[in-house]
Amino acid sequence: MIKKILFTRNDMMLHGFDIMVRLYLLKVFFQSGLTKIQSWQSTIDLFSYEYSVPLLPPEIAAIMGAGGELILPVLLLAGLMTRPAAIGLFVLNAVAAYAYALTDFYNFTGMLDHILWGLMILVYVLYGPSPLSIDSLLSKKMNNSD
Repeated sequence: MIKKILFTRNDMMLHGFDIMVRLYLLKVFFQSGLTKIQSWQSTIDLFSYEYSVPLLPPEIAAIMGAGGELILPVLLLAGLMTRPAAIGLFVLNAVAAYAYALTDFYNFTGMLDHILWGLMILVYVLYGPSPLSIDSLLSKKMNNSD
């Protein structure tokens, strides 16, 4: 009984690492979203002249980018709709990396950041929510009610 309640040391380390990764992704993407909404005209100008988002008008791309950066990492941190949030964040990061590569191809450090973030996000796309998530709690509750 006590073993079920308490985590083993390895579980605690893994859960701690999981929380740190989610907090890091929140920091990176949420700060970027806040920057976008602080100066909306600058953001529209960036999406019009600097970023080349395919198939979308700059205004729509800016709304989707800022909205995604503000909402998706919060969902990922909470572990609510983990896979859809991670897929959305992965796509957002991939589009940003594509636009970044077109504008500053020789800046490998910036591209390495996008690759790192993409790999971190991909873990949640492939493996889904961790045990320390709202999704996991809801799943346990649903399974116990059967």
